[in-house]
Amino acid sequence: MAILGALKLAPSPPALAGAAPPATPARSSLRFHLANAGAAALVAASLLVADPAPGGGPYGKQVTRGQDLTGKDFSGQTLIKQDFKTSILRQANFKGANLLGASFFDADLTAADLSDADLRGADFSLANLSKATLTNANLEGALVTGNTTFKGANINGADFTDVPLRDDQREYLCKIADGEFNHWEPHKGDSALQLMEGDEGY
Repeated sequence: MAILGALKLAPSPPALAGAAPPATPARSSLRFHLANAGAAALVAASLLVADPAPGGGPYGKQVTRGQDLTGKDFSGQTLIKQDFKTSILRQANFKGANLLGASFFDADLTAADLSDADLRGADFSLANLSKATLTNANLEGALVTGNTTFKGANINGADFTDVPLRDDQREYLCKIADGEFNHWEPHKGDSALQLMEGDEGY
């Protein structure tokens, strides 16, 4: 190894008459330093080859970005900031999961169950949430930019506080809400106010 190759032993100087023989270094000390150097090299090598699990997250170790995860069960899991970008998540189960700050950018969540999930700050830009169940989900501050669609979704009791909705998205959500809330606007502390199961509109 390079570490051992760098260790050079110089020849011993000639002994002088009457001089005491030079002290011999303790072998245990040399072995100790070599062992430490070897351990350090192994640690450094392991860090270089460690798999950072790209497309996963700090809590979920599996790669979830750009994957076909149809019908996968994530219910009740802690998946904060998990990366589900461009994944197929049809009929996936996220019931009661902690998905704070997770990314579902351009993901297909058709008929997925997101009921009771914590989706605060999640990114649903360009996502397909057709026929998804968002019952009692908390979407406070979530992103729904682009062509995010909620066609046929169940949003009964969902919290859309501070979600920046396009006019057509807001109009559709109002249509699938109870008739009393045709001009509903999201305000701090509001929920979807008993939004009822949607029609087959948008």
